[in-house]
Amino acid sequence: MPDPVYLRLALLVQLVLLLLIPLEAALAVAGRIRGEYDLHDTLANVAVSVGSIFFWGTLGWMYFGGVLYAYHHRLFHIPFAGWSFALVFVLEDCRYYWWHRISHRSRWFWASHVVHHSSQHFNLSTNLRQSWTSQFSGLTLLGMPLALIGFNPALVGLAFTLNLIYQFWIHTESVDRMPRWFEWLLNTPSHHRVHHASNPGYLDANYAGVFMLWDRMFGSFVAERRDEPPRYGIVSNLGTFNPVRIALHEYYAIARDVFRRNLTWLQRLAYLFAPPGWSHDGSRATTAQLRARVARAGAVPGGPGVLDPLLSAGD
Repeated sequence: MPDPVYLRLALLVQLVLLLLIPLEAALAVAGRIRGEYDLHDTLANVAVSVGSIFFWGTLGWMYFGGVLYAYHHRLFHIPFAGWSFALVFVLEDCRYYWWHRISHRSRWFWASHVVHHSSQHFNLSTNLRQSWTSQFSGLTLLGMPLALIGFNPALVGLAFTLNLIYQFWIHTESVDRMPRWFEWLLNTPSHHRVHHASNPGYLDANYAGVFMLWDRMFGSFVAERRDEPPRYGIVSNLGTFNPVRIALHEYYAIARDVFRRNLTWLQRLAYLFAPPGWSHDGSRATTAQLRARVARAGAVPGGPGVLDPLLSAGD
């Protein structure tokens, strides 16, 4: 088993990173760096974070219990060593990629993850806006395979933690581009700005946590364009700073759709698990449909006033 000092160190690093939020805000307000903070938005992020910490604290056993159960039935015994940690760190990032991609491509899982994307600002405080319901979504089961293979749960947990810590710094507008080799290999603020953007050409892209290898391999990589600044938020923004509405709004929308009258059971299931924006009558639009509309309209990337009417037709 690893020395608990590693886990304490990870928590200490997280606390230090949180101190960077007021520093970035102060520098942005002073015009020293690029960035935009809104007091109401930041306070909403903090409030949502409190709820997320509460539910992770009370229900985290569902994730870690699954990992421990899988390890008890492990297929192999993989020693606790430097090489095994390096390997599990890479595999954990691959696991994260698929968890993240599924969270965007199926509405049930998007209902949990959309919380993180619902801010119309992009700064270090955006990290705080996390789900309250991730333990209920079922995707926590994706944490089990690495332990089932034979990786020590402490290694899996440490890799999981370090993956999230890495992602803290990429939520910023203050960093333009990193060196070319860095941009090719690793996730950066530029790549993650694309991921948080609601522009049709940027939707559902750049899912990786640390290594952009996965997006390049599986066809989901999109580079940030100078002529198309990201517009942050979701396709239909909430217009509220109420943390309860931020955390639960998509579940309400799902229930409203599933219990509509005169739907078949297949249509009800599609409202649960089809891509966000799917509708039985075509009144809303998925990512693919939004992109097709933009292409038909001949919209110029970054052109003012061209995409907004098209976006309003989406979910």
